[in-house]
Amino acid sequence: MADGTGVLILGDASGGELGSTTLELLAAGQKIAADLGEELSVALLGDTLDAAAQTAIAHGAQKVYSVNHPLLAEYQVDLHLSAVEALCKETSPRVVLVARTNEGRELAPRLAFRLGVGLAQDCLEVSVDPAEKKLLANRPVYGGNAIAVVSCDQTPQIAAIRPKAYESATEDSSRQGEVISFPVELDASMALTKIVDTVIEEAEGIKLEDAHIVISGGRGLGGPEPFAHLEELAKIMGGTVGASRAAVDSGWVPSSYQVGLTGKTITPDLYIMVAISGASQHMAGCSGAKVIVAINKDAEANIFKEARYGVVGDWETVLPALTAALRELTQA
Repeated sequence: MADGTGVLILGDASGGELGSTTLELLAAGQKIAADLGEELSVALLGDTLDAAAQTAIAHGAQKVYSVNHPLLAEYQVDLHLSAVEALCKETSPRVVLVARTNEGRELAPRLAFRLGVGLAQDCLEVSVDPAEKKLLANRPVYGGNAIAVVSCDQTPQIAAIRPKAYESATEDSSRQGEVISFPVELDASMALTKIVDTVIEEAEGIKLEDAHIVISGGRGLGGPEPFAHLEELAKIMGGTVGASRAAVDSGWVPSSYQVGLTGKTITPDLYIMVAISGASQHMAGCSGAKVIVAINKDAEANIFKEARYGVVGDWETVLPALTAALRELTQA
């Protein structure tokens, strides 16, 4: 593609509402667009987009491309890819930002291939060199032990940004923007895969990635039963429970609990880690936590280098005492 202009965000309008990851991308996109001196646009795909379009404008989008089609009502990678490819070729953006959600992990590399460009994956931060108009992206490498800065030399410059890497853009209902209808020609036969069933996992309480307080357990708990103690503590504190990959791989808790490089990224106000060593792969998913508290019987565990507060001791002694103290405080 020829040199483009502007920043285009591939937004999420599931259920007709703008997704939280799109609000995060808008925060990243506003800074890049301002440094470039170019427009910030959002592409929304679906069949009920009016409300989401206005929300995008209120959060900083100057243009919203409304790709409205019945076949886009539910996510289907082949159909969404064809629509996004057509939009990119028509509008020629300089930068394309995608959230690295389950859908984004499928869509972003396919889009980059279709457009004949590279992709900066799993980005924690993006910026731009105003002089060269080149996108710069910070991303973890070597299992999260180091951060690499990569640049994009082809246009459009595409980056997939990790959820929770940015705070959501602020809302201003007085903002004005343009909603542009972008028609696409789609046919069901274009879908190379078929959705045969959709299973919705019912989640109780606060979503892990939205929680202000998270209490996670690791391999050192020794089995699934101790997670009941974490659930009890989380209930008292108004938080939710997470886990390390080791606990998930052992089958103690569902994969939806996993925090880390290959799990969920969280940014709670308080993160309590119980019997987790603090490997870089886990820390990659919780480095945005404002306060980390570690409970581990190994005084040499890496987590004590990362935690603001640490307790060296067996969780079977420390956790019941902490739970009892907090219950007393909340009931006082």
